[in-house]
Amino acid sequence: MSAPFPLPEYMRRAMELARAAGEAGEVPIGALVVRNGAVIGEGQNRNRRDNDPTAHAEIVAIRTAATAIGDFRLIDCELWVTLEPCAMCAGAISHARIARVYYGASDPKGGGVDHGARVFAHPQCLHRPQVYSGIGESPAAALLRDFFAARR
Repeated sequence: MSAPFPLPEYMRRAMELARAAGEAGEVPIGALVVRNGAVIGEGQNRNRRDNDPTAHAEIVAIRTAATAIGDFRLIDCELWVTLEPCAMCAGAISHARIARVYYGASDPKGGGVDHGARVFAHPQCLHRPQVYSGIGESPAAALLRDFFAARR
């Protein structure tokens, strides 16, 4: 039996952010924006802490990255996130013109990329990033399962 494929460094960092969110009582999701190999924005779920329904990890990372470069267009950037983005986050990804999205666990219930709304598949979608799913899927899914199991 071969060793499991190691997580890419960006997904490892997204997992660290997700764990920190979980420790703070948030749903454990982490995200980061990368440009030319450098992390320019990080985020973790902050809905409860900020009393903000839009404070998903992806949105926080996109806001941080846009501030860092002084432009709301994140052209040639990548987004790494532990869970499939929801429809709201997929819309923000499109509006920010993010080039590539890498996500860990699929979200059949609330996902908006490969499930549910499938935002990037709509003809009205102004920008469609390349999407790569299943990057670190097992540890990302386990983190979420453990988080919710502890609350039941």
